[in-house]
Amino acid sequence: MEAADIINQTVEIATLPEVTLRIIEVVQDPRSTAHDLHKIVSNDPALSARVLRVVNSAFYGLPGQIGSIDRAIMMLGLNAVKNIAIAASLAKMFKKGAICDDFTGKDLWTHSVAVGATNKLITNAIGLALPDEAFLAGLIHDLGLVAIMQSQANKLLEIVQMAKAGIPFRKAEDQVLGTNHQEIGMALAAKWKFPRSFQYVTGYHHNPTDLARENRLLAMVTHVSDLLSSQKQFGITLTVENEEISAEALEEIGLTRDQLDDIHNLIEEELEIVRSLIE
Repeated sequence: MEAADIINQTVEIATLPEVTLRIIEVVQDPRSTAHDLHKIVSNDPALSARVLRVVNSAFYGLPGQIGSIDRAIMMLGLNAVKNIAIAASLAKMFKKGAICDDFTGKDLWTHSVAVGATNKLITNAIGLALPDEAFLAGLIHDLGLVAIMQSQANKLLEIVQMAKAGIPFRKAEDQVLGTNHQEIGMALAAKWKFPRSFQYVTGYHHNPTDLARENRLLAMVTHVSDLLSSQKQFGITLTVENEEISAEALEEIGLTRDQLDDIHNLIEEELEIVRSLIE
């Protein structure tokens, strides 16, 4: 089976909500202005409320209370508002369904939010000015698993049982499906016209060194976050093949062991902040 076959069978996830798709189109159009985005967001009361909640939260640490969508868009920028809209859409998709006690949509969502929150902590620590981009990259890294969950539930149960018996998760996926969640996630991210760096995150978070060095920073950060979140037992941990974070990975992203220890201690608090915003 090809990754595209699974996406085509995944009716619900293969289509982002219309308002989110329109926001992505507007943000990617170089001719668009904040006013164009304002027109879309202000017509969606739930999304408007969410944008205002996020802009006034500790996530951005901006001064004062911002009460208008116009000002929120000016303060956050078009890209950040797009990311908030995508995060809100994903929350509904991820949480549906349960394959078994060891694999539920809710646990997958917890894991994904934890990886997003950890990505944000790491990028802040290494001085990379992309906190919302990094957060969203972590949030979507296991997008392929949602597609499998929705279209291949019986086969996923078989994969989970194989993984519990000691077979590496991706190897079990390849045996049962003929493809794996990385390939499916990458195809889905491309279908949604996500940036190439996000496609690399979904497609290579378990093996970022297979990417050219200039293309893999966000995938490498997400790889480290995935391992850290697994060590902390946040949500699903079956997909991680080895919890050991290599010295090479830390050196490549510019993170020291001391910084890693600090992040390890901060994840829980960051996870709570993030969950309160997007759930």
